[in-house]
Amino acid sequence: MRRRRFLLQTAGLSGAGALAMSGCGSDGDSGGDATTLDVLLAGYDGTVGTSIEKRWNAAVRAFQKKHPAIRVKVERVPFLKLDATLARRVKDGRAPDISEGNFFAPYAEEGRLYSADQLFAVPVQANFIGSFADAGKIDTIQYGIPTQASAPRLFYNTALFQQAGLTRAPASWAELRSCAQALRRIGVATPYALTFGPEAAEDELLAWLLAGDGGYASLSGYDFAATENVATLTWLRDKLVVPGLAGADPARLTRTQAYAQFLQGRAGMLLAHPVLLSAAGRAGVKYATAPFPKRDGDGVAPPVGLNDWLMAFKANGRLSAAKTFLTFLFTSPAARTYGSDTGTLPATVSDSEELEEDSAQRALWPFVHQLPDAEFHPVGLRSWSTVRGAVRRGIGRAVAPGGSPSDVLQALDRVGAGA
Repeated sequence: MRRRRFLLQTAGLSGAGALAMSGCGSDGDSGGDATTLDVLLAGYDGTVGTSIEKRWNAAVRAFQKKHPAIRVKVERVPFLKLDATLARRVKDGRAPDISEGNFFAPYAEEGRLYSADQLFAVPVQANFIGSFADAGKIDTIQYGIPTQASAPRLFYNTALFQQAGLTRAPASWAELRSCAQALRRIGVATPYALTFGPEAAEDELLAWLLAGDGGYASLSGYDFAATENVATLTWLRDKLVVPGLAGADPARLTRTQAYAQFLQGRAGMLLAHPVLLSAAGRAGVKYATAPFPKRDGDGVAPPVGLNDWLMAFKANGRLSAAKTFLTFLFTSPAARTYGSDTGTLPATVSDSEELEEDSAQRALWPFVHQLPDAEFHPVGLRSWSTVRGAVRRGIGRAVAPGGSPSDVLQALDRVGAGA
C-alpha cells in the first residue's frame, strides 16, 4: 500500500466501501455446509483505486465460480486505517481469515499466522520472487505473502531536461545535483522532490541510504547511525536542501504532493513507482525513467522493494479454505491483481516472465527487471512499525539547514533499541 498512497491521495482517494461476495455449494471440510472466508482488504475511491478494486473483485468472482463451496466475504477499509483496523480486530478476538496489511511480524511472533509452507504446495511457494519471499520471513519461515509488488525508479521530466540543456538521466549524485541546478536556472520550483514528509519518508530515505552503501540495519539490528548513512544525509543537507534544490521544505513534502508537482510540471525529478506511469500519460507529461544512481556513479543502487502483505490467521481454523483461495490467487490467470492499470507488479517469477513478454505492458518492464535485486525495510522486526513512525516524524530534521544527521540517526537507533 505504501507505493500507492501518493496518487491515491492526490486523487482524493480516501473513502471505503464494503463488499460481500458469496457463492453457494458444499465444502467437504465442513460436513456439507459452505465455508465462509472473512477477507480484509484496503478500500479506495477514484480512478487508481477503482482499478485495484476491480482486479480484486474479478479475482474473487473467478475463484467462487471454480470453488462454489467457499464463500468469500470481503470487507474494505480505507488503506490508511487498515493496519489499525486489523490490530483492533485481532485484539478483540475477531481476526479475519485473510488480511492485507503493512505489518506481519507481530502476528507471526504471537503464533497467530499460518506459515507459507502450510498454505502452499512447494512449487507455488517457490514461485515467489526470492527477494520478496525472503522479506516475508521470520527466522527462515515465511509468514508474509507478497502481493502487488513495486520497486521505484528515478522519473524525470524530459521536456524540462531538454529546456535546461540536459540530455540524459543523472548517473551519479554529482550529476543529479548538476541536473537540479540546471533545472533551477530555468525556474523549476522543485528540481528534485525529496519526500521526507510524514507520508512515506521511510521509502525515500532507504533509497538514498542504499545508494550510499548504507541501510537501516546490520546483522545485529538497527544501524541508522552508520558512517555511510551519516555521510549520505550530510550530502543531502549540504548539496541539495540548503541550496534550495530539493523544494521549499523536504521535511513537509509528502509523496502525494511530490507526485502532484511532477504531474503539474513543477518538479523535475523524483523517486516514483510505476503507478505514476499512467497518471503522467493522462496528464500529458513527457518523462523517462532511470535506475537510481549510486553516489559515485559506480553502478546503480539496489532498488527499494515494496509490496502489500497478505496474512492468513489461524483463529477461525479455516486452513483448508485459505489454502484453496490463496493458491488460486497466485496460480490462476483469472486472479491477477497487478498490471499497468493498477501500477503494481507481480510478486511471482512466472507472472513476471509473462509480463515481460507482453508488449502491452512494456512500460512496466524496467520496473520488473529490478524486482529480484530489491532490498526491503526491516519488516520482519516487530519494532518496525514504531521505528517507521519515528522516521516519518523526524528524518526531515536531519537534512534541514543546521540539522545534525548524526543526532537524528542516533535517536532512531535508540527508538529501535527501546521498541
